[in-house]
Amino acid sequence: MPAKVLLLINRSKPEICSSLDEVRAIVHNAGGHVVGEEDALVDGPLSAAQARGAELLMILGGDGTILSQARRTIHLRLPLLGLNFGKLGFLAEFDLATLRQHAGSIFCSGPATLVKRRMMTVRVCRASAPGRGVGITDEDVGLALNDAVIAAGEPFRMIEAQMSIDGQPGPTAAGDGIVVSTPVGSTAYNASAGGPIMAPDVDAMVITPIAAQSLSFRPVVVSGSSEVTLTMGRVNTPRGVQSNAGVGGTCLLLDGQPVCRLKTNDRVIVRFHPEPVLFVRNPQSNYWDTLVQKMHWAARPRLRGE
Repeated sequence: MPAKVLLLINRSKPEICSSLDEVRAIVHNAGGHVVGEEDALVDGPLSAAQARGAELLMILGGDGTILSQARRTIHLRLPLLGLNFGKLGFLAEFDLATLRQHAGSIFCSGPATLVKRRMMTVRVCRASAPGRGVGITDEDVGLALNDAVIAAGEPFRMIEAQMSIDGQPGPTAAGDGIVVSTPVGSTAYNASAGGPIMAPDVDAMVITPIAAQSLSFRPVVVSGSSEVTLTMGRVNTPRGVQSNAGVGGTCLLLDGQPVCRLKTNDRVIVRFHPEPVLFVRNPQSNYWDTLVQKMHWAARPRLRGE
């Protein structure tokens, strides 16, 4: 049966808007059917009504667009196909040429090859404010396909977070922050902070300090079934700012997006989401080749004139 396709479009990129007719034609000529189009820049979950009975979600944009739409649509349990119009395109396995080449197997003869990727759920347990008694108030925060990052923020003094894994106390991380990454996100902030690159199908999370005060605080890989809790000790608060809203000071970021300010004794709890994210795989792509070609993995320094 021909695939019913919903297009999720980042219309802020002129090159995407100018290529829409070609994308529609590729789907149609392969026997598929575009059931609708949605703006990828709109916040909030995509409803079943908006999905219009789609069997496949095609995301037109760069890696940032794919991250946001994976979070927005995970509850629909529909496969995602990333069509790259960004700069790096590490998550998007297709461009117009490869989409055209494999359109028949994706939209008509199928089923397309799917790969599963893990996403994290992140929750903040707020310490009660002084004068309001003792206790913890839960606050739902969100999802992350790449990473959850606690960043020191202005005034950029060192912060501290007590780590525990599955309820077992660990060390206190002191420095500029900490990254909890999925395998998919291990090539992002985690790698920049000195953490290991993990194959995307590994069932694990990696915890990496950012500019740790202690030279002996090394990144650690934990089981995908683990729950990681980070309890805030020392935090930064901009002068004159008392609320939890907005950005600045010590913040929690999910996939690079600031979501809330953190205060002393707040707990950030991270674990994997029970449902995987499904991506359509380009049969010609290879993760390790992508690392070499796009991330320049282990590339030798170039001499002048080369």
